[in-house]
This record gives sequence, C-alpha cells and structure tokens, in this order.
Amino acid sequence: MNAPRRCQTRSNFNRGRFNIQRPSISTSHLTLTLPTPTQPNHSVTWKMADSDSDDYWVQEPELAPNDPMRNFMPTSFGKTSKEANIAAQIEQTRRKVEIPQKEEKEKKAASDSDSNSDSDSDDSDSDEEDEAERFPVSHEVVFTTHDRAVTSIALDPAGVRMLTGSLDGTIKFHDFSSMTPTTLRAFKSVDPWESKKSGSTDSHSIQHIEFSKHSGGAFLCVTAHPQAKIMSRDGEVLTEFVKGDMYLRDMNHTKGHVGEVTTGTWHPSDQNLCVTAGSDSTLRIWDVNNKRSQKDVIVFKSKAPGSAGRTRMTAVAWGAPPSGGAPVLVSAALDGSLVMYSGNGPFSRPAAEIKDAHKADTWTGGIDISSDGRMVVTRGGDGLIKLWDTRKFKQPLVKVEHPSTSDRYPMSNIRYSPNSSSIITGSASGHLHILNAGNLRPEHVTPITPGVSLIVVDWHERLNQIITGSANAETHVLYNPEKSHRGALEVMSRAPKVRHIDDDPSAIMDQSAGISGDAIVAPGALGGTKRGGVTASGKSRDPMRPQVQTITPFMRSQPDAKHISENIPLSKMLHEDPREALLKYADAAKKDPMFTNAWAKTQPVTQYAETSDGEGEEGPDRKRVKR
Repeated sequence: MNAPRRCQTRSNFNRGRFNIQRPSISTSHLTLTLPTPTQPNHSVTWKMADSDSDDYWVQEPELAPNDPMRNFMPTSFGKTSKEANIAAQIEQTRRKVEIPQKEEKEKKAASDSDSNSDSDSDDSDSDEEDEAERFPVSHEVVFTTHDRAVTSIALDPAGVRMLTGSLDGTIKFHDFSSMTPTTLRAFKSVDPWESKKSGSTDSHSIQHIEFSKHSGGAFLCVTAHPQAKIMSRDGEVLTEFVKGDMYLRDMNHTKGHVGEVTTGTWHPSDQNLCVTAGSDSTLRIWDVNNKRSQKDVIVFKSKAPGSAGRTRMTAVAWGAPPSGGAPVLVSAALDGSLVMYSGNGPFSRPAAEIKDAHKADTWTGGIDISSDGRMVVTRGGDGLIKLWDTRKFKQPLVKVEHPSTSDRYPMSNIRYSPNSSSIITGSASGHLHILNAGNLRPEHVTPITPGVSLIVVDWHERLNQIITGSANAETHVLYNPEKSHRGALEVMSRAPKVRHIDDDPSAIMDQSAGISGDAIVAPGALGGTKRGGVTASGKSRDPMRPQVQTITPFMRSQPDAKHISENIPLSKMLHEDPREALLKYADAAKKDPMFTNAWAKTQPVTQYAETSDGEGEEGPDRKRVKR
C-alpha cells in the first residue's frame, strides 16, 4: 500500500461528491464511504494530524486484487521506466506445432476402439513430450535476411557470430552479442566476388562456408567457381587459392582446380590445412599460408564405364578421434563411389573404396564423421541414408529410406550431434529429422518450414542449438531455455531496442546532397581518401578502381580555373579550336615557306594536275574488272 497523501480541506468539498464535516469530538480517525454507481462501496480512512489544523492524511482505498478500479489508480509517482518482460519474450518464441487433421482422426479412432486408450494415449503423449524435451527444439528464432534459398550455415567455435550463405551469392553476418528481439537482422552482407565483377558476369552462388574448428578468426568460402577463398570473420579476403591450368591433361601437374569447386572442410587438428573437392575429379589439400599451389592433390580415377577415368567429387569430410589418433578423409563421387584415405597421407591410392555405395549419377551431398572417427553417415541422391564403419569399410551397417533434395539443392547435408548420439537432417517436406545414431530410427520429427525444402542443418556444441536453412530464404535457430546457452536465448533475454531518430538515415541525411546534416564541408578542401576493403554496408571495394570525386553542394568538387591555367601547361588547349590555331600561322608560312622556298622564284604559282572527265567521276584509283 502506498504512503498516505496529504491534502488540505476545501469548502467546495461540501458541494462535491464527498461530504466532509469536521467532528467536534477529539478523535484521531474518521471513516467515510465513497459510493460508486457500479462497484461496491470502498472505504477511505482520514487521519487528522492535529485537532486545530486543517491538514489530513488520506489513505488509499483498499481494493480487491481483481477489482477493475485498480486500472484507474496510479501505482507510483514520478517518471517510471518500462522494464522488459524477459519471460514473456522467450515464451513468444515457443514453437506451435500443429498436428495434421489426418493424424488427429487416426488418434481419435484408435482411442474409441480401445477401452484402455485413455491411459495409453496419456503415456504416449508423455513419451513424446519427454523426447521433445531431450532436444533443443521447443523454441525458435527466425531470420529472413536472404533473397533466395539458404545453402550453407556456419558458426564460430564460441557461438557468437553466425554466417549464412545463399544462392543469391551473398554471405550474411549475424552477431548474437549485439542483436535484440527487435533487431533480428544481419549487420553486414558480403559478395566474395564483387571486386572482380563486371557487367557481363553474375554472382556465384555460395556452395559451402565453414569456420575453422580451432579459431573463429577465419572461415572457408566455397562458391561455384574454381577458386576457393579464406576470409576473415569481418568479410575480408585473406587468401584466394590459385586456379589450375585447364589445358593440362594430368591433374597431378596442375596447381589448382580446373573445374568448379563443390565443397570443402577444415583439418580436424591443424588450423592451417583445409581440403576442397572439385568437379575435376580431384581433392586438393591447401595450406592457408601458400595460395599459389596446393600442398597435396588427390586424383580419383573413376571406374565407371564411359567416364574416361573422371567424375565429380560431391562431398568430403575430415575427422579424427579426440584422443589424437590418425585422421580419416572420406569423400563421395558422382559415380556412386565412396573412398577413404588416411588423413596424414600418402594419397596415391585410397585406403578403402566402395564402388556402389550409392546409385550412380546421383548427387551424394551429405556426409559426416562421428566425433570418435569410427562411424560415417552418408545421405545420397538415391533416397537412402547409410551408416558405415571405417574399420569394416565394405558394407553399410544400416540403411533407411529418406527422400532426397540433392537433385534440386546439391548442398543438402547431414550432421552428427556434438556427442554423436543423434543424427540430424532435413527433408523435402520441410521437417527436421533427428535420428538415432546406432540404428537410424527417427527419435523426433518436427516441422520447420512445412511445404518448403529444408536444405542445411547444423548443431552447435557450445550453444546446444540447432540451426536450419530452408529454400524460402529463412534461417531458424532452435533452442531450449533450460538446455541451451547464449546464442538465440541471449538475444531474447535482452530488452527491445528503443528506436531513436538517429536510427533512420533519411531523417538526418541530405538525400539530394548525399552528406550528413551535421557534417562540416570546407570549400576547396580535398576529400578524404577512401579506405580499401569492405565498406560499412558490407560491400567490397576494389582498391585499383579510381575513386569518384565527392560532389558537394558548394564546390561541386571543381578546382579553381585560374589556378589550372597558370600552373598546368597547355591547359588552355582543351577549349581551343585546332583549325583556328593553325590558321594563325598561315600568313607567316606563306611569306617565309620552310619546305617550298626553292620554288619561290622558278615557280611562284602552284601548279596542280589536270583531271579528266572520267577520272573526276570515278577517280584515279578505279580498279579494272578482271576477265
């Protein structure tokens, strides 16, 4: 209850709703009744400070907790700050999964046919809820920053920065540490090939992006181009690997890919090594400190009839046990082969090869190795998911049917959970499938983008959050407030950002002049030199391209004409007529000829050759027709 308020008695109180009369007896408390037309009577206690004084202490009416009158009563005095309801913000992101009508009818029919269906249904519902609580899928945050399908997702080891690649050829940079519930957007957009783009070329779609497993300062960028790149976490190009000579037949003698790079990955323990797979039937291991040639080249010779020994490498994975054992390099090919190499070499021949791992001429885009380096899971274009053991690399241990989306989106992947106890992948129907890592049975299936293909998935170890990318350009971050850490949970735990007038550039920018309203323009001063690299908007700037002069409303960036005419030689020739300039010397040349002075006395009048009528019409250089 608030503190009593002090007031003065007025004579007009007798004419109002309150009829107050000072008692003649010496009492310290007086109870009055306030009648209201729709609510029951409320009592107010008036406490007299002194019998001879007109000051009274007024106490607030005692209202019931659900009394509507509380909406009209102030809660405090002075300026109040509005605090965000964090629990409500997180609750708003809870996923609402709708059960299809067919499933509801089947459940109702089953419950009607079985007399003990009530207890069974309760048990099944509780089991489903327990399975859902095991995985971080109860809440989600949606990002819509791309224009086309999201084809790749990458998070740094700390889980602070998230990158998304798309078919629109751009990489979007998201920072969880600076976002709020009202600012779910990328702070930077980078096109890896914008600096080399011309009017006749298009952007290259993003095939794969991946942060280094040991450092979040750089990531591998693979586009639909023969050259892969190493870029910093801020979008700067650190290394651009060389392109090979396409006219060399032997791929062992080329220094880089001669065809499009399809995918790539980092070494599990060495942060300076990465591998890329290309359509030239090679796997190339690169040292990030040497961009002029690969460290090792692995040439895969296909045995498929009519392939001439070449095929396209569609997927690659590089894994190693945490105890420090030998790493394993596994790759899939378009001819259906699955090959395994020793991670430390030599790479002259594979350690194991399976010719018909998947159906030939289908794109096997999903492959991953478990955290212990023993199990390999592949998702083929033939609609099958297969589980392999690297110790018996001959036949799959388990295989299940799963519709493929690699015919339209070759970047469709499959991933192990951080502890390798589950496997996650998407589907053409837009569902997220969480499979058991031992038998590939579905443990939990939930819709993410119903009716739209779910292309890429990832499960971050430190955040314990699942990130998905769909064909409708949406990126979903799934989390559980009780099991997840930071990331999307940290974003939704912040107060919404208060909009300020400075957040709207149109309100503080002179659009016609293109300068800020607070900027100071010095007439005649040279504009500042622009810094090369990436601009504030995320676009790359070519340092070799000449910079356009800044146009100001005062000088239009035009230098002083008098200064140019006095200090720059021959500057006046720009506006001079060349014919008039030559005619100024005609009289002097006629009086004192330099080349024809010998004929001044012998032949003072210039003689011209006479032309005939035929030559005048057709010219002297008329060619005769050969017969």
